[in-house]
Amino acid sequence: MKNLRSVTDEVLVKCYVDGEERALAELINRHRSKIYTSIFMFVKDSYLAEDIFQDTFIKVIDTLRRGKYYEDGKFLPWVMRIARNLCIDHFRKTKRRPSITNTEGYDIFDVLPFEEINAEERIIKRETISKVRRLIDELPKEQREVVVLRHYADMSFKEIAQITNVSINTALGRMRYALINMRKLVEEKQIIL
Repeated sequence: MKNLRSVTDEVLVKCYVDGEERALAELINRHRSKIYTSIFMFVKDSYLAEDIFQDTFIKVIDTLRRGKYYEDGKFLPWVMRIARNLCIDHFRKTKRRPSITNTEGYDIFDVLPFEEINAEERIIKRETISKVRRLIDELPKEQREVVVLRHYADMSFKEIAQITNVSINTALGRMRYALINMRKLVEEKQIIL
C-alpha cells in the first residue's frame, strides 16, 4: 500500500495486523496529538504523559498482535480508553492525587482566599482538606473521577466528557450525584468541615 494517509483507521489496523509496520506509524502520527494531550491533561506532567503515551501504544500493539482488537471503526476511542485507564492505574499505584498547580505554581487549596492564618488555623485547614479528600475517595469511581478532574484539574465539563468518553450531561450528572453523596456522607458520619 503506497499512500497510507488517505485510508481509514480501520484499514490501517488491518494492514498492521497483516504485517505492514508503516500502518501503525501512520496511526500513531494521525492521533498522537489528541492522545498525548488528553493524557497530559489528566496527569499534568509531560514526562509522565510521555511514559503513559508509550505504554498505551505498547498495549495497543500487544492487543493487535494477539488478534484481540474488535472495535471496528472505533480505533481512537479505544486507544483513548486505554490511555485513560493507564492514567487511573498510575494514580492508584502511587496512591496519590494529581498535583494540580496553576502557572504560578500554587496548589488549588493554596489559591483559595485565606487571610494570614496562625498555626491552629493551618491545622484546621489541613484537616478539612484531608476530610474532603477522604470523602472523595469514598465516591464511586465515575463520580470521583469527575470531581477530581473538575476541582483538582480545573477542567470544563466538555473536557471531562471527552476524556471519560461520555456525554456532557452524563459528566454533569455524575458531578451532581457526587455532591449529593458527599453531603450524605457528611451527615451520616457527622463530619464537621
